[in-house]
Amino acid sequence: MLDQAINYLIKELKEREANLLESLGGGAAQDYAAYREMCGNIRGLVFAQSLISDLAKKMENFDDE
Repeated sequence: MLDQAINYLIKELKEREANLLESLGGGAAQDYAAYREMCGNIRGLVFAQSLISDLAKKMENFDDE
């Protein structure tokens, strides 16, 4: 059950990241402030994915002990 939740979170974060990257590549940023905001959102999504992946690995190692 926990694996499904983690996989769901990572999938949703990656989809949101892909949407933002597509928007950014398509010129959705109207000005530099909007560009910075979109980049910050992408950076935050990548960081969240990293945290969730690290947590999953730690939980897996904890279960092995």
